[in-house]
Amino acid sequence: MKATFRLGRTSGMWLLGLVFIATLPFVTAKIRASDEIEYVAYLHSLVFDHDLEFGNEYEYFYRQDPQGLAGFKATFLDQRTRTDRHINFGPIGSALLWAPAYLGAHAVVLAARALGLGVVADGLSRPYSVAICLASALYGFMGLVLIQRALRRFAAIPEPAATWTVVALWLATPVLYYMTLAAAFAHACSLFAVALLLWLWLRWRESLTPTRAALLGAAGGLAGLVREQDLLFLLVPAADVALRALGRRGLWRAILHLGLMAVAAVTAFVPQLLVYRAINGNFGPSSVVERKMHRWTSPHFFEVLFNPGHGLFVWSPIALVAIIGLVVLCVRRRQLVPALLLFGFVAQVWINGAIESWHMAGAFGARRFLSSTFVFAWGLAYVLAPLTARGRRWIAALLVAVFVWWNLSLMAQFALRLINHEASRQYLEWPEVAVNQFTAVPSRAAHAAYLFFTDRERLERELRGAR
Repeated sequence: MKATFRLGRTSGMWLLGLVFIATLPFVTAKIRASDEIEYVAYLHSLVFDHDLEFGNEYEYFYRQDPQGLAGFKATFLDQRTRTDRHINFGPIGSALLWAPAYLGAHAVVLAARALGLGVVADGLSRPYSVAICLASALYGFMGLVLIQRALRRFAAIPEPAATWTVVALWLATPVLYYMTLAAAFAHACSLFAVALLLWLWLRWRESLTPTRAALLGAAGGLAGLVREQDLLFLLVPAADVALRALGRRGLWRAILHLGLMAVAAVTAFVPQLLVYRAINGNFGPSSVVERKMHRWTSPHFFEVLFNPGHGLFVWSPIALVAIIGLVVLCVRRRQLVPALLLFGFVAQVWINGAIESWHMAGAFGARRFLSSTFVFAWGLAYVLAPLTARGRRWIAALLVAVFVWWNLSLMAQFALRLINHEASRQYLEWPEVAVNQFTAVPSRAAHAAYLFFTDRERLERELRGAR
């Protein structure tokens, strides 16, 4: 009898682990973007300076690349808030999640110095950035594991569809980029925090107690600490509680649960409120951030999705397939969970379409939607599950391979500075971007990959020369 291999629960987890290990060499522990500097500054300022004044942290990073951070200097070094402190737009959540790894790195550095090794214990040198970036990658991985388990346990998605859905979203969206090349951004932590919130919701929704309602609220508050807009995902379990109470005698119980969720969310968000107060002089974000929220009608709603230069579905077309699958699932099955997940995604599109920087320029891809990876997985799994049946797996493999190729090639274009880095920054120019996928990327990616592992300083020099 011919032996067959079937991807089961254990082997699925092994596959995810192997992919994670394979991506670790690409983790780049260099803090170079404004957002990254803002997040990391919290750790050094609190642990070493015991304050929330970031001038010395900003100076440290600015000296590393004065030319590349000229714009950063104009905003973050040359300006002050009303409390006469340096500006920090970033939330504190990522720093809190990174804190164990950061403190661990400091302990290791101190031990190395005690042994006579010349390691600098300044809180900003390479050992600390390595710890932060590896911790971020690990949080992203834990979020993906939660998603895979949720698909199997709560969506009844069989293997191998559940695992391949996660792998596909991992490699065919900006998830890979923000778990490796830009791990010091908040997005990998955001993926984890939202995945944790939605996992807990699905696990407890049929047996919600006051304690569990409070924990759900705290998880929502944690998501908001990482990225404020992710607090909107708390609307998903809140709407579930409210809808399930309609027409039942459990109305007062639902009100209690919703109240506990709200109180716990606000309580968990208190660290950010205190940060706002210390930096900005009030319990709200900077006035610069508030001005970006210029129209609550979300005039850029559809541009966020379909704009040819910046749209989510253009940068990551696999997300469009996922959302189509989710919509079809809602219509055909008329299940509440996929409808609520779709509601959570729409809330994210709305909030992004309401702000001035809706285009998400400044870094790779539609990065603000990494928090929606859980939602995408639910819809994509519905598409891939029937395709992973015997005799049709080649279709699923081909489909995933095309999307992965598109994302990896865009990453290569972005790293090689083939994507526009001026004006509206990081927008896709057509048809040039499509042509480059077949011409410039294959001809230059191998050389860049070789230098990435052998001589990164030379690679950076060549890239700077290509600006």
